[in-house]
Amino acid sequence: QVQLVESGGGLVQAGGSLRLSCAASGRTFRSYAWGWFRQAPGKEREFVAAISWSGDTTYYEDSVKGRFTISRDNAKNTVYLQMNSLKPDDTAVYYCAADSAGYGSTWLSSYDYWGQGTQVTVSS
Repeated sequence: QVQLVESGGGLVQAGGSLRLSCAASGRTFRSYAWGWFRQAPGKEREFVAAISWSGDTTYYEDSVKGRFTISRDNAKNTVYLQMNSLKPDDTAVYYCAADSAGYGSTWLSSYDYWGQGTQVTVSS
């Protein structure tokens, strides 16, 4: 049974940093792309970042460029999201997702597996 489990969320002051992790089990994800999405209260789930199967290509939503970094460790079946210079607008539940196509996508519908989410709250 495939499981994606996020961790690393929490409460942080504006300007602070958090590192999210998403550990996968149940199969190998070496050929999968990974994505991070987030959903704030009352809003739709939105794309944050993605990384291709090889790790050579990354994509970021405009508001997080230069502040967030996505990375992967295939040996650990894990993807990370390093978040720096956090802002109150970054407050949301963050979800990781795996895409079998392997190239990385900004579209929710491209992803085959999803984690349960981890809460990130940034205070002003």
